[in-house]
Amino acid sequence: MIRNLLMGAQWIHDHIVHFYQLHLLDWVDITSALNADPAQAASVDKQIYAGRNRNAAYFSGVKQRLQTFVGSGQLGPFANGYWGHSGYILSPEENLVMMANYLEALRIQINAAHMHAILAGKNPHPHGMIVGGVPLNKDLTSTRINEFANASNAARDFVTTCYLPDATWLAARYADYASIGGSENLMSFGEFPLGGAEPDSLYFPRGAIFNRQTAAVQPVDISQISEHVTHSWYSGSALHPSQGQTVPNYTGINTSNKYSWIKAPRYQGQPMEVGPLARVMINYGKGQQATVQVVNSFLQKAGLSLSGMYSTIGRTASRAIETKVIADAMGGWIAQLSPSPQGSQMPFRAVFTMPDAGSGVALNEAPRGALGHWLNFSGGKISNYQMVVPSTWNFGPRDGNNVPGPVEQALIDTPVADKAKPLEVLRVVHSFDPCIACAVHVFDPHKNQGYEVKAL
Repeated sequence: MIRNLLMGAQWIHDHIVHFYQLHLLDWVDITSALNADPAQAASVDKQIYAGRNRNAAYFSGVKQRLQTFVGSGQLGPFANGYWGHSGYILSPEENLVMMANYLEALRIQINAAHMHAILAGKNPHPHGMIVGGVPLNKDLTSTRINEFANASNAARDFVTTCYLPDATWLAARYADYASIGGSENLMSFGEFPLGGAEPDSLYFPRGAIFNRQTAAVQPVDISQISEHVTHSWYSGSALHPSQGQTVPNYTGINTSNKYSWIKAPRYQGQPMEVGPLARVMINYGKGQQATVQVVNSFLQKAGLSLSGMYSTIGRTASRAIETKVIADAMGGWIAQLSPSPQGSQMPFRAVFTMPDAGSGVALNEAPRGALGHWLNFSGGKISNYQMVVPSTWNFGPRDGNNVPGPVEQALIDTPVADKAKPLEVLRVVHSFDPCIACAVHVFDPHKNQGYEVKAL
């Protein structure tokens, strides 16, 4: 339960940061917000969520904060945006409401990170979860449990009153993106075990969807995973990760040949999108009731159909949907925690003897999607170690059959109003929450110069 709570806190933190700090300005024009009428903004705020009670004075204060920040000339994350782009359709008042929640999200991030500090000692990268453990024994006190519960409740309140309503409002206003940026196949390894029998005990089930057939979720056979390198700067052939090789072979950018540092993972020979959309649709197809209820409510309020989930706006909304489901579930998980008995001496570690040779695989879901680790060892030492991470699944190039990966496929036919300001492309790419810095950095030790990379 503690590990599930820590994973849940991680997802809440990551999804809130992604929506507000990393993705919101693809939909919201901050310069327009500076022209908003605070009284009208308060009225719009109540339309988005009837339970809010923020008046004109509140939004006047938010507007002044934004104006002071912009007036300083040190725009930071607000610099270099495509402000005034024709693709921005929200009114000044809607933009101000969203920017108010952008600022609120900065505060709630601290709250979410505090949950990790309480039960895992630190954030980010809580090392206590490594190798199946948590850094608690006699320190699991009622005070600590209550402190965690308070932080969790505050995060859940923000998700309920701001995050999910904001995502729903944007989905309704940008309904055209319910037919833009979709992919065909989805996969999830599942997460949040509620017992020892995995995958049957997973709160978020394991499964795969092909050709958008939500009602026909298939089981996942990890022996059917392979990584292609035909269009990647590596030598070798398509191999299962347990036998995978990572041998760099840079040949220059040639989109008809090799053009990426990312491999092209495939399941049963097919590209698979992983991440929040995959989890939500697989949960829905498997009849996971908490997800079904939130999805149906979202679709009704946004005026969308289930097929519209397979899209840029559906992907963005899925993060909010699963954050709501997780935040609600965490209340029940917290209730299962009991303080360590006074003076208890539970063992701090399990005694384990490492065999001389063997192999292993670990599957779980990170906030960005399906994550797999494959390990072989011999003579007491690691002989091969391969990971297939979420952004590899989503951002991989074409495979040996010249079939594009999920992001490449999603970008096809995306309309662009101004090719000098491709806001529409950013919306699609950012909806996948890319983490590919390790794949795009180029370092030349012999020359001090930049490089121009063209996305064709």
